[in-house]
Amino acid sequence: MNPRPVPHAAIELAPEAIVRSARAVIATEAAAIAELGPRIDGAFAEACRLILACRGRVVVTGMGKSGHVARKIAATLASTGTPAFFVHPGEASHGDLGMIQPDDVVLALSYSGETDELLFILPMIKRQGIPLVAITGKPTSSLATQANVHIDGSISNEACPLGLAPTTSTTAALVLGDALAIALLEARGFTSDDFARSHPAGSLGRRLLLRISDVMHSGEDVPRVPPEASLTAALVEMTRKHLGMTAVVDEQQQLLGVFTDGDLRRALDDEGVNLRDATVAALMTRGPKTIGPDKLAAEAAQLMEKHQIHALLVVDDERRVVGALNIHDLLRARVV
Repeated sequence: MNPRPVPHAAIELAPEAIVRSARAVIATEAAAIAELGPRIDGAFAEACRLILACRGRVVVTGMGKSGHVARKIAATLASTGTPAFFVHPGEASHGDLGMIQPDDVVLALSYSGETDELLFILPMIKRQGIPLVAITGKPTSSLATQANVHIDGSISNEACPLGLAPTTSTTAALVLGDALAIALLEARGFTSDDFARSHPAGSLGRRLLLRISDVMHSGEDVPRVPPEASLTAALVEMTRKHLGMTAVVDEQQQLLGVFTDGDLRRALDDEGVNLRDATVAALMTRGPKTIGPDKLAAEAAQLMEKHQIHALLVVDDERRVVGALNIHDLLRARVV
């Protein structure tokens, strides 16, 4: 029986050496990224043209570390307006090739440009007339020369001191993928609203898509009293509706003012106010801050923060009260 291999003994490095090593990696990769800029030329523009003209999807593929980068590029493309998905080249030759259709564009990543699994499926892709865009580090490689468009992702050296682990090369490929995604985003006129629609569960999606009407209290849940209501009636309404305030409305439900916890405290501090006989109209705040139901929930958060208030009444174009919300509603909706 062969003895179990003994792992290499760890070399204890001084903190200064660790910091120096990490900085060297960052410097190496930053220099490689800087070298990519001058290479963005007509080939890059042609790749964008092919993808923009594509009636299907962008199929991104790659093996090993290039495959991990390809997955991320596919996700970035899809979230920025370019339909895309990842296909593993090894699985493609065992059935997944059927996922690639004639209306698609294939974006293949391989630093060497000689990855067997990619080269094996190229004839099937070319036979269907599917445009091929390749990102490699070897412009004379098999993948590069068979591609309709080749984007040069070559580097001077890897950040790995052994020159073996893909480090700088994968960073360069990722940057080129991001460059493609953003160039396509701008060419399509993709907006923040479009981005939010593909990220509805994220914080950005909630901020850009959630409307006041989605989070406000409406109908019988809106606290409201007539102007002749007593202080007691207003407090009962506030307590029942749990919003810390009540709207004061006329017979047509048009807003006259708002009575809040703050108004109550001010009335209690005013010795000239007869709380027993006072109507809510005498104690309310006139001209309160309001918002429309079609506004973004994020705008309500900004309004509350700006004016240091914790609740808002929602009114329509004729100043009729149609809803109400407070900061807790925005917190529950994760808008703030």
